[in-house]
Amino acid sequence: MHLKPLLRFTTSGSVDDGKSTLLGRLLYESGSIPEDQYQVIEEYSKRKGKEHVDLALLLDGLEAEREQGITIDVAYRYFETKKRKFIVADTPGHEQYTRNMITGASTASLGIILIDASKGLQIQSRRHSFLLSLFGLPRILVAINKMDLVDYSEEVYEQIIDDFQEFSAKLNITNISFIPVSALMGENISRPSSEHMPWYEGESLLHFLENVHIESDRNLIDFRLPIQLVLRPNSDFRGFAGTITSGQLRNGDKIVSLPSGQESQIESIHSSGEVVTEAKAGEAVVVTLNSEIDVSRGNILTKINNLPEKSQHVDCYLSWMSEKSLNPNQYYLFQHGHRILKAYVHKIHYRFNLDDLHRQTEVEEVSLNEIIRVGLTLTEPIFFDSFKSNKNLGSFILIDSDDFTNVGAGILRGPSKNLAKLKENRSLISPNVVEQPLPISLQDYEQNTGHKPSVIWLTGFSGSGKSTIAANLVRILHDMQHKVILLDGDNVRHGLCGDLGFSLEDREENIRRVGETAKLFYETGHIVVCTFISPLREIRDRVRKLLPAGGFIETFINCDIESCKKRDPTGLYAKAMKGEIKDFTGISSPYEDPKDPEIIVDTDHLKLDESVQVIFDYLKENQFI
Repeated sequence: MHLKPLLRFTTSGSVDDGKSTLLGRLLYESGSIPEDQYQVIEEYSKRKGKEHVDLALLLDGLEAEREQGITIDVAYRYFETKKRKFIVADTPGHEQYTRNMITGASTASLGIILIDASKGLQIQSRRHSFLLSLFGLPRILVAINKMDLVDYSEEVYEQIIDDFQEFSAKLNITNISFIPVSALMGENISRPSSEHMPWYEGESLLHFLENVHIESDRNLIDFRLPIQLVLRPNSDFRGFAGTITSGQLRNGDKIVSLPSGQESQIESIHSSGEVVTEAKAGEAVVVTLNSEIDVSRGNILTKINNLPEKSQHVDCYLSWMSEKSLNPNQYYLFQHGHRILKAYVHKIHYRFNLDDLHRQTEVEEVSLNEIIRVGLTLTEPIFFDSFKSNKNLGSFILIDSDDFTNVGAGILRGPSKNLAKLKENRSLISPNVVEQPLPISLQDYEQNTGHKPSVIWLTGFSGSGKSTIAANLVRILHDMQHKVILLDGDNVRHGLCGDLGFSLEDREENIRRVGETAKLFYETGHIVVCTFISPLREIRDRVRKLLPAGGFIETFINCDIESCKKRDPTGLYAKAMKGEIKDFTGISSPYEDPKDPEIIVDTDHLKLDESVQVIFDYLKENQFI
C-alpha cells in the first residue's frame, strides 16, 4: 500500500494578515470541508453583512478568538490532496504570542510568512522570519496576501520581494520562495490567477505545497534511537521501544547504548506489529539485541562509529515562554528527549532585539517571549546533536522546578566553548618542562611513618559539617603521631586559590589546584584530609585519577539541603536565596551526589564524634592507619 507523503508547515505573520482565511481557503479548495459546514459559514457570513464567505471561521475556533478577531493559540489542522497529506500549525500573529509560533515551527519542514500587500513588510513578520531562521527551518514561503487590495499590482509585489530579500540577507535562510495570492477571493490558491495576475508565471500556492521537495530533510546518516520503553512481556523477550529520530538501522548492525557505552548488535527489528529487516528515521520500532547490556528509558542507541556530542555544559538558544522572569539563582528541570535533569544557568550571553536583530549583552531580566543565548550546566552530561540534523536530540524544554510548568523551549548549539577552552588550555604542558623523579620512594615514606598515605576527600553541601568533622579527624590522627595535613576549602581561597571566583570554571580550577597539591603531599607519605564542596562528579573523579588505585577515599558528608539551610552557620544560604550570592551550590549551582563513595557519613542523624568515628573505622579496617 502506497502511503502519501506528509508535509508539516506553519503559518505566521502580523495580526490580520489573513492566515486563517488562507488556511480556510486551502481546506475548502482541497475538498476537506463538508458541504453542510460550508453552508453554515456562508449563512453566518451573510447575517454578519459580509460581502464574501468568511472562511476564517473554519480556523478561529476559540470563542476568545472570534470575539477579538485574532488567533491566540496554536491550532493544528489536517487536510490532504491526491498527492500529499498536510499538517499545518496556524500560529498567532500578535507579538504577545510569539512563543506559540515557536511551538508550531518546532516540527515543521516549511514556514509560510504572510505579508499584507497593502501594508508591506511589518515588524512582526520580520520577527517571525528571524525566529524561523534561528530555529533552523529549512525553507520559507513568503505568501504576499490581499493582492486584491492593491489591484493585483506587480509593482507592489516586486517591492515587497525586494524589501524581504534585503532584510533576509541578515538571516540564515537560503531557500525562500514568493507567491502572490488573495485568500479572500481565492486567487492563486489552487490554480493560477491568469485573469487578475497574468504577469505572474509561477505556480499556485497549493501546487507549491504539493510539490515542494522535503525528502532530503530526513537525516538518514546519523542513527539515533532514544529509548522510550523497555518491554519484557516474558523471560524470553527483552525489547527496546522508541522512534528513530534520524538515520537508519538494519539487522546485524553494531550499536552502542549511551550513556553506559556498552556495545551490542541488533538481533531483530519490529515495526507496526511485523518483523522487518530495516527501519529508518520517523519509524516507531522495537529492537532486540543479541547480548544483555544496560539499556533503560532515556538511553540512546546509536552506531559505534557515529556518536553524538557529549557535554555537561551546553550552549543554546532559549525562547522564554513564562510570565515569570528567568531566575539564575534557581535550578530548572531540563527535559531532553525522554530524560529529565536539573539545569542551572551559568551564563546569559545576550538577548536578541527582535525589532532590529541586534544583540544586547547587558541582560538584567528575561521576560515573556524573549530569545536569549545562554550557557546551561546540567547535573549529568547529555548526548546531543545539532537541531538541524536531529530535532529530537537538538532541542529541549525547560520546566519550572516549583510548579512544573513549561517556561522555555530551546535548541542546542554545542558544548559551552568557554568551559571547553579552559580545560584545553589547562592540558597544555611545555615540552621544556621535564618531570623529576622523587628522591624518596613511597614505600620508604610508609616505613618511616608507619601508615599508608591517602587522600580523604570530604564532599557535600555547605553547612553539612565537612570542616568540623575534618578538623576533629586531623586532631585525632596528629595525636597518634601520623603525618597528616588539612586542606580546607575556605583556607586555600586565602592563598593558593585566592585569585579564583565561584563560577563553574573557577570551581574546576580550584579543585584542579587542590588535587595537584594533595598529590604532592600523598607522594611524601601524608594522610591528606580535604574538605571541598566539589559539586560535580567529573571534577572529583579527576582528582581520583591523579592518585594510585585505592589512594583516593571519597567521603560523602550526606546532609539534606533543607537541613543545611536551617543550620546556615555563616548566613550564606540566606544571602544566596536573596540573590546576593551567585553560583551558590544547592541554590543556583548544581551538586551531584557521589555514585559509589568509599564512605558515607549521614550528618542528619549522626553526632560529631559518631561522624568522625565512621571515617576513623574505615581507615582502620582498610589498614591505612
